[in-house]
Amino acid sequence: MTVTHTQVTQTVRRPVQRARSGNAGRTLARLAGGILSLLALAYFLVTPGEWTGLLFAWVLLTLIADEFGGWFGYLGVALGALMLSGQSEASWILFPLVGGALTAALMVKHSGGWGVLPFAAALFALPLLGVASLGDKIDPALTLPAEPAFLQTALTAMLIGLGISLVRQVFLWARDLSRKQRLKADAKAALATGEAGL
Repeated sequence: MTVTHTQVTQTVRRPVQRARSGNAGRTLARLAGGILSLLALAYFLVTPGEWTGLLFAWVLLTLIADEFGGWFGYLGVALGALMLSGQSEASWILFPLVGGALTAALMVKHSGGWGVLPFAAALFALPLLGVASLGDKIDPALTLPAEPAFLQTALTAMLIGLGISLVRQVFLWARDLSRKQRLKADAKAALATGEAGL
């Protein structure tokens, strides 16, 4: 049986068309994931509890929300700052320090792939470590960042959040590489079939 050029082209295009048809579903899933992450963050922030729990939820859920789209991450920073500001004396230290560190980490995170994640982690951790070691020397009342619970909570949440990002990006990279290899193999097979039928 003779295989025409049109049949070969259709064979090559089918995987691409299937990939495009899934784009709308992925977009909706990303929107839903980002919105649910922000709703979960709002829930934890309005639920009475220790400041360590609020800090952990803010950092972790903001980083998770960012995985569904960059603006979700920035909205998470803003949401935490708005809802934490003025709640307690600790919040006046938490939201500018942690909010600034989170924003800087997100900006670095958005500048590249998984290779920039260590720099994002450093940019988040260094200001906190600096204020923890020097804050009480600048202002004797600035003792909260030096508490072990503060650094442990913030850094643990950051490492979990960026770890999730690393796993997701490596998975997507491996999936895309496998998909490209399959497309290339399908194209070669279709061309070989077409040449055999001529």
